[in-house]
Amino acid sequence: MTQPTILVTGATGRVGGSVVAQLHAAGVPVRALVRGEADFPEGVRAVRGDLGDPASLGAALEGVDAVFLVWPFLRAEGAAKVIDVIGKHARRVVYLSSAGVGKGEPGDPITAFHTELERLIETSGLEWTALRPTGFASNTLGWADELRATGAVRAPLARLARPLVHEADIAAVAVQALTTDTLLGARPLLTGPEPVTQEQQVALIGEAVGRPLRFEEITPAEAAERMRAAGWPAELVAAVLPAQAAMLDDPEPVNDAVERIAGIPARSFREWAVDHAADFR
Repeated sequence: MTQPTILVTGATGRVGGSVVAQLHAAGVPVRALVRGEADFPEGVRAVRGDLGDPASLGAALEGVDAVFLVWPFLRAEGAAKVIDVIGKHARRVVYLSSAGVGKGEPGDPITAFHTELERLIETSGLEWTALRPTGFASNTLGWADELRATGAVRAPLARLARPLVHEADIAAVAVQALTTDTLLGARPLLTGPEPVTQEQQVALIGEAVGRPLRFEEITPAEAAERMRAAGWPAELVAAVLPAQAAMLDDPEPVNDAVERIAGIPARSFREWAVDHAADFR
């Protein structure tokens, strides 16, 4: 594919926003799907649409060759209609999936909807790629308010180590999948360069912002109560904490897929923390 027109969903999020930025920097015509007002660099066209309303997507998809798809819901209801609309306009979809797909994690709603989305896309007749990253480094932004207020994160599993992925690395692989044929029909597992414990993550954020920060370990039961109080759906609370605990004995793998595909070494969590220091100050 040469100079395709690409529609990016989730364009105001961390990964989608990085896909938009990298496509734009490469001179690829790119549209950003938004539900409201949003600012993008000059030359990036923002188009209105809502994945929850497939009928709203037609105009945004007109003349589009490929779609970067981020599914924003916890269930797959409505996804078949969205993929059908995409298939009437585009010929390729690159889906931001999860490393949990294929592991057969019963009762995990996140893995369940990603699994169903992958199935729908693979049987749609579209060209496809399913990106399967491990944990996003950007999920630690959920600690920002607590760190600013108290200088500490209160959470379980201080020694849980994960090879968290920088959103720019996921985006770099997505750009390859959207603009070349090298990943057609592929499901690359994307990881960071090394496992970093949660305790180390907090310390590295502290280094980046220039003040000591600490991790205060609490029990899983305390964590579940805090999650429920913060409005987490019960099904997520019931799935996330056991899945994290299981990683202590069955850690996520580390590979060099980012470098092999995108031609750049995967960024470390230390680099991510430096890139996002302003978010924690």
